[in-house]
Formats: sequence, structure tokens, C-alpha cells
Amino acid sequence: MAHAEVKHDYHLVNPSPWPLLASIGLFVLAIGAVTFMKGLATEVTGDEISLFGYLGNTFFTEGKIWIMLLGFLIIAWVMFGWWGDVIKESRAGDHTPVVQIGLRYGMILFIASEVMFFVAWFWSFFELAIFHGARAGGTWDSANPLYENLSAWANWPPPGVETFDPFHLPLINTLILLLSGTTVTWAHHAIQHGDREGTRNGLVITVLLGFIFSLLQAYEYSTAGFSFSGSLYGASFFMATGFHGAHVIIGTIFLFVCLLRILGGGMSAKKHIGFEAAAWYWHFVDVVWLFLFAFVYVTPKLVLGH
Repeated sequence: MAHAEVKHDYHLVNPSPWPLLASIGLFVLAIGAVTFMKGLATEVTGDEISLFGYLGNTFFTEGKIWIMLLGFLIIAWVMFGWWGDVIKESRAGDHTPVVQIGLRYGMILFIASEVMFFVAWFWSFFELAIFHGARAGGTWDSANPLYENLSAWANWPPPGVETFDPFHLPLINTLILLLSGTTVTWAHHAIQHGDREGTRNGLVITVLLGFIFSLLQAYEYSTAGFSFSGSLYGASFFMATGFHGAHVIIGTIFLFVCLLRILGGGMSAKKHIGFEAAAWYWHFVDVVWLFLFAFVYVTPKLVLGH
């Protein structure tokens, strides 16, 4: 272990600035997001604008992204620093078998929380799809003037919404993600057996497939026949698939960092917790997409006829 006087298998971390800095970064990011979407100050006009008016116009009016970017930069700094310290602790011998079990449990709990996150979006989509008729007056007095604007709920997806053909780009993206699941499994199996070349090749292919998936989804969005703000169908669709797309980008970066560590001589057959966590995360992303493809893309096409 790193310290000869330690007589137990647990790692007591040294005092660290990263939790406090992460809290500050998240706070700045939240303030920046509110500023960007709604604004925290009214734009000051006139020939002579005070210093505070200039600062308000530059940083705190609606659409200004600077504070949000600062929050992102702080969070990125914290991630590099904090995870860098974790790697240093591993190299120092602090990641004993007991500590490694704790790290695995932590990743499992994180993925479980992500599962519940996507359950919320699926729940929203199913609730809107299954019970749309009730909102159109099927369970109350549709003649009541309070409910006169509910006729749009009679159909799902709403009239005017042109859904995607699931057997074009969505099917291609499904095959890409399924293939990436096999290549990341190949890389994981290779590192377990000390095959660094196989690990490298599997990771390179997986990262490329993740990048291609993101490009194809961006193109798919650009050809969408509906918008986020145009209907609840569009909002629920883009929230579910958009958050999944964000997770694909995060997972691709996760695996790319693992690739860089492999190329730099890091990780081994006995100690590769970081890569194991990345592989689990990538499999989770794959499974979520299969549910999205089945219920958000295919079901409206085959069952609802849209």
C-alpha cells in the first residue's frame, strides 16, 4: 500500500479542493443556464450606460452564454483534476481489492440512477401516447368551455407531425450501437487477458462507431418533420432521444480517455477499473437505445400507423 503505517484495506482520501470547486461550478452553471434561457437582467439602452449596465447587458441578459461557459469550464477542470487524483491514488497502491469493490458499487449505483432518469422520459412518452384520448374529453364533459382546446389530444402523434421512418437512419444507428457493444466487449476481454493490442483496436473501433452514431443522429435531427416546441410529441421525443445522444457523447469521451490511457501504458489485466466502468456505461447506453428504437421509433410506425 502507499503508506506502511496503514493496517487496513480501506483508503482514507487526503483533503481535496475538488468537492467544493465542483459545487461552485455547478452553481455557476445553473445561474448561467437560467441567464441563457430567461435572463437575469433587463437590457439597458441609451447613449450613456453605466458600468453595471454594461456588465448586465454583456453577461446577464437573455441569450448570453458566458456565465454558462464559465460553469462548464470549472466543471471540466474539476473532472480532470479529481479523476486525475483517482488515477494517482491507484498508481500509489491505494486501490486495494476492498476499495475496488467500492468503486464498482459506486458505478453500479450511478447507472441505476441513470436508469431511473430514463424511466421518467419513457413514462412521459407512454403516458402521453396511451392516455391521449382521455385528455380529448373521453372522461369528462367535452362541451365544457374549460376543455374546448383539448381536441388536439384526440390523436397521437398529433396531426401534422411526420414521424421518422424507423427502418432508415434509426435502424442504421441501432446496428452501429449493437456493433459498438461487441467491440467494447472485445476490448474488455482483451485487457482481462493482457492483450493490449486487442484492447487498443477494440477501443478505437468503439470510439469511431460512437462518433458516427452522433453524426447520424445530428443529421436525423436536421431532417425532422417536427420541432421541440411544436407539440408535446416533439418535446418528449427530443428530450428522450436527445438525452440519450448526450450520454453517447459522454460515453464516447469516457472510452476515448481509456484509449489514451492504454496508449500511454496505463491499466493492466489486474487493474482496469476505469475501463470496466466505461464498458458498463456503454452497454447501458446500448440497452437504452434499444428501448428507444422499439417504443419511440417503431411502435408509432407499426402500431399507431404514423
